[in-house]
Amino acid sequence: MAEARAIGSLPVANVQELAAAFNRSDNQVPERYLVKEASTDGELVGVVSGEDSSLEIPVIDLAKLLDPRSSEAEFAKLGSGCHDWGFFQLINHGVPYEVAGNLMNDVAEFFKQPLEARKACSQQPGSLEGYGQSVVVSEDQKLDWGDMLYLQVQPAASRDLRFWPTHPASFGCSVDVYSSATAKLSCRLLEFMAKAVGAKPASLLGVFEGQPVGMRVNYYPPCWQADQVIGLSPHTDGGGLTLLRQKNDDVQGLQINKDGKWFAVDILDGAFVVNVGDALEVLSNGKFKSEEHRAVIHPNKERISVAMFHFPCQGCWALCRSSWRKVKKCGIDQRVTRISLCNILQQNLMEGKHVERMKLE
Repeated sequence: MAEARAIGSLPVANVQELAAAFNRSDNQVPERYLVKEASTDGELVGVVSGEDSSLEIPVIDLAKLLDPRSSEAEFAKLGSGCHDWGFFQLINHGVPYEVAGNLMNDVAEFFKQPLEARKACSQQPGSLEGYGQSVVVSEDQKLDWGDMLYLQVQPAASRDLRFWPTHPASFGCSVDVYSSATAKLSCRLLEFMAKAVGAKPASLLGVFEGQPVGMRVNYYPPCWQADQVIGLSPHTDGGGLTLLRQKNDDVQGLQINKDGKWFAVDILDGAFVVNVGDALEVLSNGKFKSEEHRAVIHPNKERISVAMFHFPCQGCWALCRSSWRKVKKCGIDQRVTRISLCNILQQNLMEGKHVERMKLE
């Protein structure tokens, strides 16, 4: 991940501290945080959250995928989640509750520290890793109502411990155990996802196994003018596969853009939200869809989430090409020219979806 350290972000105000002061006053949201699409009736434009189950992302039960008596129906749901939504929730996934719980507790402890203690892990010039905000490249750029901690966690030899919190003392161990567990889970999922659309199960495994994994911890403080700000701007994930877990299941904030409408996701207790990234859409010749999503803010409660980004290897199209040619149905024969992890991270954070940059006509 050395390439990622060639770029960085301009320093901006700490949102957690800004929110603490702002929520104690009657002041208006600073101009740089105001979102254009905020409506006058207190709700973000275009949000759909109804009782129609057809408007909900599929919930995939890993145990049913492994059971011959239920696997056929579950594979059909998985295929729909990857192609129609680009998202699904995963339950009975095998990652022990305490493994995720330990990490979430340590993450929460990090954000409870005084600002000066948190700043010990701050982003440095020329680096994407560390504590701060998403990529900020100009003084005029609109800002998200949230802070983050981004770390490269796998492979272990690539970790830059300058950016790793030392408090709580268990943080490093919790990350190590959790990232190992989710990396194994992602490899299993990639095999199932390939099988769900008729490709060889191992066709994606060789592309992702042992490759870089980044961890982004998101902290979204409350805002009494929540309808006027955005926690994380609309974007797609530039990598291959993302596994998201949130600490406080009673505070929802994830929304998915499908057919021009935003759908609120009610994340199940203990579930992973899994989504397809831009690189995986390209590798699958469009069989999997990388969909735009965003995070909104709660007026009274904080929200903490952890996203694990699984990246493919360089030159990965050569490993998948023959297998995926047999199952493509979208009428295109695109190939990835080169997947640069640096470009994936920076361009995605700055500009949202950028699948076309990875394709060769």
